[in-house]
Amino acid sequence: MINKTSKILTYLTVLHLLITTISNALVVYPITFLGYKLTLAAFVFPLVVVATDLTVRLLGKKIAQKTITYTYPLAIIFSVMVVYLEKDSLNIAFRIGFASATSYALGIIIDIFAFQQIRNNYNAWWIAPSLSTIISNFIDTYTFFFTAFYNSKDKFMSDNWIEIAFNQTLLKILLGLIFFLPIYGFLLNIFLKISIFKNKN
Repeated sequence: MINKTSKILTYLTVLHLLITTISNALVVYPITFLGYKLTLAAFVFPLVVVATDLTVRLLGKKIAQKTITYTYPLAIIFSVMVVYLEKDSLNIAFRIGFASATSYALGIIIDIFAFQQIRNNYNAWWIAPSLSTIISNFIDTYTFFFTAFYNSKDKFMSDNWIEIAFNQTLLKILLGLIFFLPIYGFLLNIFLKISIFKNKN
């Protein structure tokens, strides 16, 4: 059982680390999407919320919390490395890396708590992931952009972080509800047919 749990934690940590690292590689690239200022990371990071909600739903919040514990320090290291290679500035890289890992941890902790509390009160499969997605993405996005770019040396991001954070939050929530919620439901249905998850209702 211990070996099985360790393997699950390893897979989840690698998955979370992969998503956060890709997001950090993309967050330094601002774009205009349908007239709104965003970064490319908005299209990737919502996947971590899907992974977390599935983990809580199928394996319990303790496994999800341990995943954050293992991912957080690694996320800082990987984030700093990725951003440093792109920006060639250790100060900017460390600030973005720290902001990313911290907002990730805070957002996911809140997502776990919200998901569990909402699920305890509502039986419909879609209510908990929908509401936890809205709450966690709001907290994560504003925490990240404030920590990473408030009064930053990156003038464009420093001047526009509030607008970008708002647009990015809105897009992440819409993507989460329109695209990733159905993915969550599809994967949940598949996993619940597997024998080891059948008692998780």
